[in-house]
Amino acid sequence: MRFLVVGNGAALFFLGLLFWSGRLLNLVPLHMLLGILLVLSLWILVGMALRNGVPAGFVSLVFSWSLVLPLLGVFQGQLLPGDWHWTVQAAQLIVGAAVIGLGQSFIRRIASVRQGGYR
Repeated sequence: MRFLVVGNGAALFFLGLLFWSGRLLNLVPLHMLLGILLVLSLWILVGMALRNGVPAGFVSLVFSWSLVLPLLGVFQGQLLPGDWHWTVQAAQLIVGAAVIGLGQSFIRRIASVRQGGYR
């Protein structure tokens, strides 16, 4: 599961930077597929966390961010077109980095709960 979160996150980040610079825009569908896989991975982790007793507040936080990321991605092209569109792209980058970091933290917390911590 860690590979799906970290590996997809790294690939998404790299592709996003390429798109931001105007390169390889034909790979946008791949970027979207990897984003879907990242979100689905997080939802699987949410289920694992709920079964293993991870605090509900943290589970809710990760689930919420996992909803924000694809919404921002889908509607990114329609938000602030023109000179200020870079702010939407920057927001997508920040939200994506936050989701990847939360995913890694989530994996550690699930492992810790399984070993008897965080209860």
